[in-house]
Amino acid sequence: MHDRGRKRQAGIYLEGIAGRRPKVPVDSNALERRAREVMSAEGFAYVAGGAGREATIDANRRSLDRWSIVPRILRDVSHRDMSVHLFGRTLDTPLLLAPIGVLEMAHRESDLAVARAAAAEGVPFIFSSQASVPMETCATAMGNSPRWFQLYWSKSDDLVRSFVSRAESCGCEAIVVTVDTTFLGWRSRDLDLAYLPFSRGLGIAQYTSDPVFRAMLSEPLEEIPAKPPVNLTTLGAAAKMIRSYPGKLPEKLRSGAPRAAVQRFLATFSRPGLSWDNLSFLRDLTKLPILIKGIQHADDAREALARGVDGIVVSNHGGRQVDGAIGSLDALHSVVGAIGGRMPILFDSGIRGGADIFKALALGATAVCIGRPYVYGLAIAGETGVREVIQNMIAELDITLALTGSASVTGLDSSCLAPGPG
Repeated sequence: MHDRGRKRQAGIYLEGIAGRRPKVPVDSNALERRAREVMSAEGFAYVAGGAGREATIDANRRSLDRWSIVPRILRDVSHRDMSVHLFGRTLDTPLLLAPIGVLEMAHRESDLAVARAAAAEGVPFIFSSQASVPMETCATAMGNSPRWFQLYWSKSDDLVRSFVSRAESCGCEAIVVTVDTTFLGWRSRDLDLAYLPFSRGLGIAQYTSDPVFRAMLSEPLEEIPAKPPVNLTTLGAAAKMIRSYPGKLPEKLRSGAPRAAVQRFLATFSRPGLSWDNLSFLRDLTKLPILIKGIQHADDAREALARGVDGIVVSNHGGRQVDGAIGSLDALHSVVGAIGGRMPILFDSGIRGGADIFKALALGATAVCIGRPYVYGLAIAGETGVREVIQNMIAELDITLALTGSASVTGLDSSCLAPGPG
């Protein structure tokens, strides 16, 4: 742990003597621009886009910029401790990789590359329900490294039960229930391109690898899905469905399972009727810690605590669900006050560097999840790109601690900050 920031910095400069630069840009804006250059228009829109006019993405940035770090001097920071304790495990840093779906749109090795990178860097990876690689495959690649599972609660409780059982069996250490996506948000970039990856069989590997889901394919749908007109684009989409579905080609063609899987997923994915009362069903399923992801209001945080939830993630889904919503860091303050230290609070939405992590921790977050930056690293340089993004985040946090007279992340509080402009 000692001097991770300075070692990362020195390593980059040493490579520079030999004319070698980092695989991925260190600057967050340059990182995004470079990713846009290498990704398809559809892939970049899906990752980078937000709801509506994307005002919530902007609000996330503004909420972070409204706080300024106040350095303190002449304090012994020769030894710094970035470790945090979460659910019985000590993590070397307060950083986790947020669940992001359809990573095959960024890189062919998708979730598997991210799993390897997370394990190599000692950072927990939260497997997405909308993954491109089954959780068991990623868990095997991670060995004993920490991983969690993010649950989208579908219309089928049997499928929820199966997902949770699989997560337990492959060594996931917590269940993160994303509650802000009972409908897909009004995502302008995707709508302008008329592109939904799930309708092409992408990002549904957790489902097509699940025995309960596969058994559902023979059941009649409540609504007969409309058929798109047949043309070359339609045929191309069908080919993607077939490639994405597991198994041998003759059987896939004979059974029609790839198309049936897409139709079943679209009919099953969201559950608008999800309520607080459903949590008791999940609590009966597992002894793993349960976190609620998507809380923005203090009253919802109190309700989660009253319902026996083990942790919460203050998040607005990176601005992807509600346009014009509160910036996630603005929501953090009231949530921290409502919880009063009685459960861990994680934070995501808008983190772009170590200084952002510092601010979130100082305002009461136990740990922080990053999202888009590691996907951009994945798009640019695969597993290596993800590792470099993680290394850069941790290095900047470490250096920020040192330069502000802070010896540990657990010692950060609001006295380390002052209200900034805006």
